Amino acid sequence: MALTITLIIGSLVALNFLLLVFSCQPVERQIKNKSENSIEKHPRLISNQLESGQLAPTGS
Repeated sequence: MALTITLIIGSLVALNFLLLVFSCQPVERQIKNKSENSIEKHPRLISNQLESGQLAPTGS
């Protein structure tokens, strides 16, 4: 009984790994230049947060 359960679970685990290996699509990774990631090329974000002394209207 225990041998049967062990064989069934083992075969299901093996089948799961086979399906995992063959169902994955290869990922193509592009190599980026480090100069493209510079801070100067990103637009400056403008904060819309209120000053610490102001409260936002809640509408109630």
